[in-house]
Amino acid sequence: MAKGRGIGFLLTIIVVGVLIGGVIGEIIGLLLPEGVIKEFFIRSVRSSVGPVTLDLHAFSITLGFGLKLNIISVLGVCLVAYLFRWYR
Repeated sequence: MAKGRGIGFLLTIIVVGVLIGGVIGEIIGLLLPEGVIKEFFIRSVRSSVGPVTLDLHAFSITLGFGLKLNIISVLGVCLVAYLFRWYR
């Protein structure tokens, strides 16, 4: 890996790309009429872990993680990776 491009850089690319792609996918879903094309763009895969609760009698912590990916989110990750490639 090039200098300065560690795991943090990779995570930044993934998170920003998924966020941008998710928002664009939701907008496309609102704008397109019902049909196969709309279904293609808004169909998503959901994955989650948790909730996991840690109870320490004085306080408790509940943690969980969820991820929702659609085709536009994947394209968003590719676009952000391409843009960050030229940024750094």
